[in-house]
Amino acid sequence: MSSMGPPADENLEIKQVDLRSMSSSSHGQAPQAHKVAIPPRQNLFNEFKDTIKETLFADDPLRPFKDQTKSKKLILGIEAIFPILNWGRSYNLKKFKGDIISGLTIASLCIPQDIGYAKLANLPPQYGLYSSFVPPLIYAVMGSSRDIAIGPVAVVSLLLGTLLSNEIDPKTHAEEYRRLAFTATFFAGITQATLGILRLGFLIDFLSHAAIVGFMGGAAITIALQQLKGFLGIKTTQFTKNTDIVSVLHSVFSTAHHGWNWQTIVIGASFLGFLLFAKYIGKKNTRFFWVPAIAPLISVILSTFFVYITRADKQGVEIVRKIERGINPSSVKELYLSGEYLGKAFKIGIVAGMIALTEATAIGRTFASMKDYQLDGNKEMVALGAMNVVGSMTSCYVATGSFSRSAVNYMAGCQTAVSNIVMSAVVFLTLEFITPLFKYTPNAILAAIIISAVINLVDYEAAILIWKIDKIDFIACMGAFLGVVFHSVEIGLLIAVSISFAKILLQVTRPRTAILGKIPRTTVYRNIQQYPEASKVPGVLIVRVDSAIYFSNSNYVKERTLRWLMDEEEKVKGDYRTKIQFLIVEMSPVTDIDTSGIQAFEELHRSLEKKGVELVLANPGPAVTDKLYASKFANRIGEDKIFLTVAEAVAYCSPKVVEDP
Repeated sequence: MSSMGPPADENLEIKQVDLRSMSSSSHGQAPQAHKVAIPPRQNLFNEFKDTIKETLFADDPLRPFKDQTKSKKLILGIEAIFPILNWGRSYNLKKFKGDIISGLTIASLCIPQDIGYAKLANLPPQYGLYSSFVPPLIYAVMGSSRDIAIGPVAVVSLLLGTLLSNEIDPKTHAEEYRRLAFTATFFAGITQATLGILRLGFLIDFLSHAAIVGFMGGAAITIALQQLKGFLGIKTTQFTKNTDIVSVLHSVFSTAHHGWNWQTIVIGASFLGFLLFAKYIGKKNTRFFWVPAIAPLISVILSTFFVYITRADKQGVEIVRKIERGINPSSVKELYLSGEYLGKAFKIGIVAGMIALTEATAIGRTFASMKDYQLDGNKEMVALGAMNVVGSMTSCYVATGSFSRSAVNYMAGCQTAVSNIVMSAVVFLTLEFITPLFKYTPNAILAAIIISAVINLVDYEAAILIWKIDKIDFIACMGAFLGVVFHSVEIGLLIAVSISFAKILLQVTRPRTAILGKIPRTTVYRNIQQYPEASKVPGVLIVRVDSAIYFSNSNYVKERTLRWLMDEEEKVKGDYRTKIQFLIVEMSPVTDIDTSGIQAFEELHRSLEKKGVELVLANPGPAVTDKLYASKFANRIGEDKIFLTVAEAVAYCSPKVVEDP
């Protein structure tokens, strides 16, 4: 045996050099030439400053202020708060032509919608118009989106109406209800502006896209069901106050023999058919985008004229009756700034403000990407918050970006936020001179307009796509949808938020791990489930952790890694040549590690030592490397067992596996 020693040693040495040179760019150098670098130590203040900057100021909002004079900085600061002063300098007649056409078009759509949405919020119809007069003016001055159209929207109106009516009956205590609505709007604005000023806009991203799709779809169904009261001519006293589908359908069918009004049904069904046909034309040919935009106003004019000349209101057709004439009265003194309703308004305002913010942000981002311009989310939040705070003091309820109106605004060729000013001017003229003409407008036409407006919120194609992509997301989507439809808007919203957070917690506490194998004829190591042709290295187990390692998942990572090892040991049981002797942890996806993570690695190292398995680390990032050395863990396992790549780690392990028969 001793006579064979030198040749065997020589062969092993040659093999070791060959294996290491595969992953080395320095012709024959060992992997230690590519030692993992220890990042330079930062002092505590700089580290804290960098963390705050990346968390709250990732977009570097102060970049335009660098190397500027004091006067220029002042001008830039004012323009940051009021963007109209920036883009207004380059405004011209060509842009105004596009804005006036789009402004008139969205005004024709918003006026009938606003009257209907006010009913959803259990407020008199003029309050819907008020909310399309003052808020769009404030947004035009402070907002940065060129395409978003501001005003009341269906989902927020329903949400606000539901939450407010849980506290105060809008029929018996109309004044207190209205005051609570204004106060909730005030706190909705404060919430939005605070998130923007503190640059906490990322918080709204915790409500996942799937949950929003489900919530919006459920809210659309609920809104449409609520309109059956006006669509079928059912008296308010005979209709349930609950919003769930079971209660609503029970109310509808229990009044079928004596509560329905056939004249109302004819008016509602005829114009709903007209509105849906107009939508079909606009969708079929985008040149006719204006057809579905003006269809609601045409429907209101025609149905109002029809009811007036036939006096159908005498036959049981419910009509609007009266809309207060004149612009928004002040409501500063009506806000509840003390007493029992203050806390209730605060809670309702936060919920309504967050939902309104989510919708407006999604709309703004969508159209900004279509026109290829940047939108500052935090500035948008400040603008939306300011307009709702001012709105609460001028008899408005929560306003936000409307997707249907914004889409029409975009297709009509809007150039800037001046289209909102044009719309606001038309609403002003309506409030001053035209509101008496709405006296004979049937409630059925308002119901038909709302049903046609919300029908697109049921995005079944998005739900199908969510099912194909991510089953957990689909559960969130359907949970929110069913919660709204079968119980209430609040429960649906709670389910949406809960499932969104549950998914985050699941991903944080149970990160993905994988066993890696070598792709043939390369030095690349990949997940063997994704690449079945990848081969495992005999005697070496390579595990990749696809997440930062924190207190919330460190124990799981340790236990899952040991379980991978046990599974592999069972597969090679009795074969000493392939017995696992090295565990390589690929750490490139591990962006950070905390003290619990270090502790878990120490426990893993001790467990492996008892099994006779060496722990080797590959490609830890700068934050992880710094903490491995600061905790002395790198010294415990040996600095020579931390490598730049998996290939170098394998090259280190493979010769030792060969020489251990």
